Amino acid sequence: MPRTRLSLSALPLILLVGLLALPVLALLASWLPWGVVQADTGAILREMASTVLPGYAWTTLWLGLWVAVGAAVVGTAAAAAVTLFEFPGRRTFEWLLLLPLAMPAYVTAYAYTDFLQFSGPLQVALRETFGLEGRLLPEVRSLWGAIWVFTFSLYPYVYLLARTALGERAAHLMEAARLLGAPLSRRITTIALPLARPAVAAGVALALMETLADFGVTSYFGIQTFTTGIIKAWLSMDNRIAAAQLSTMLLALVLVLLWLEHRAERRMRFTAKGTGHAGATEAQPVPLRGLARAVVWGVCTLPVFMGFVAPVAFMLRPLASDWSVLPWDRFLEWAWNSVWLGGITAGLAVAVALALAFAVRRKPDLLTRGVVRLASVGYAVPGAVIVVGLLLPVGWLQARVPQWGVAALVTTTAVGIVWAYLVRFCAVALQSVQSGYARIPASLDDTARMLGAGSARLMARVHWPLLRRSTAAAALLVFVDVMKELPATMVLRPFNSDTLAVVAYQLARDERLGEAALPSLALVVVGLVPVILLSRTLRGRA
Repeated sequence: MPRTRLSLSALPLILLVGLLALPVLALLASWLPWGVVQADTGAILREMASTVLPGYAWTTLWLGLWVAVGAAVVGTAAAAAVTLFEFPGRRTFEWLLLLPLAMPAYVTAYAYTDFLQFSGPLQVALRETFGLEGRLLPEVRSLWGAIWVFTFSLYPYVYLLARTALGERAAHLMEAARLLGAPLSRRITTIALPLARPAVAAGVALALMETLADFGVTSYFGIQTFTTGIIKAWLSMDNRIAAAQLSTMLLALVLVLLWLEHRAERRMRFTAKGTGHAGATEAQPVPLRGLARAVVWGVCTLPVFMGFVAPVAFMLRPLASDWSVLPWDRFLEWAWNSVWLGGITAGLAVAVALALAFAVRRKPDLLTRGVVRLASVGYAVPGAVIVVGLLLPVGWLQARVPQWGVAALVTTTAVGIVWAYLVRFCAVALQSVQSGYARIPASLDDTARMLGAGSARLMARVHWPLLRRSTAAAALLVFVDVMKELPATMVLRPFNSDTLAVVAYQLARDERLGEAALPSLALVVVGLVPVILLSRTLRGRA
């Protein structure tokens, strides 16, 4: 009987997590011999494997390699500059370097294309001024253009983790090296940077996952990545099984990156032992003067300018030159669609996160922790892959029981798009809520139980008042992520319910980059809110 009650009590939790993990499980199930298998699936995969698939894989690996190198170099250099050295404006650069987090990568791509393309204002001005002809700058819509965009959009992941590692873990050993007579350059190259290596690896893994999850930049630039093959197999060849099987290959790569990120985090915790306290003498920044100060200024200014200031200025140009071309009449409609989808998803994600975190808190056994961890897998999966995994079981059920009308309930409705959002972003809310639970002593739960409080009363009277800030932060992060999400929104959004992200992409794709500036800037303004809160949190800890 106790085992039966245990299984029955865990059933709601398993069902809830099953809904969140269903797209991922459906992708894996696409390789099984049962179910609806389209006869030409194998032929399509063999044809793609012999023609375009190697090119897709090579382009994806090449893109990921250079983005990893660029993000690691830019993020680590910026973190070392603001952590190890003292110069005028250092405190300002600490939060300015976070601003590219507010810029969706596809918005940065639109801004650079509008300004630097053949018919853009820069090349036109150069031709008119110097009497030149033809193309004067390299093509923006290229693989190297995408590498540039991703590098300056995603380096803050490396910057944040490397800054924390350098600020908290290098003090003791750097002081010992100074006492042994090591110069500053040797202390940095042999002590500080190796200690920050796990943090850099974790940040690079996060940047690569964001690169693989992107659809807007690669689609707009016409880059044939692995995601392109998935979309073509699904939409152009009308074979969802082939698309699902290709998605599992991309999913395997993402899971490898996720494993590397967790491994790097464990090494970060290991290197934190025995590294001294942050208040040590050598932990104070080293004052710089002359040429060294100018170099550090350049290291900090370049990422901020390329990742935030320049794209915003490029988008403000059409706003300032001609307000009549901007779609003011429909802007409020797009903004409302984005806001209500984001609000509903944020509320549901927080509720699910509270339920999952409370279950782990009350019964942290292997089953509960494993089931809750399964619910977090969706965040590492690209939005386009989630859509394929979501529609695969829906199509199977529609073919088996057409009278239920499951396809009409999930596709092009708020139900389907919110479901996809929850699969993608519940992990964000769960991480924030669990960090809030980590600050609540377990003795409070024991005291409440001794006073006769049940689960509902424990949550309402003890946990909830202490979790308000964490849940508010979780809701805000999910809201902003939903506002910026592009591939899942494009496929599953209800009819006549365009969001700011979708409209910005469609206008840019139609070469109406001036009109795309308004929804793009709105997304940037929304993205600034969590960046400001993150900056205040980091400064408070410092």
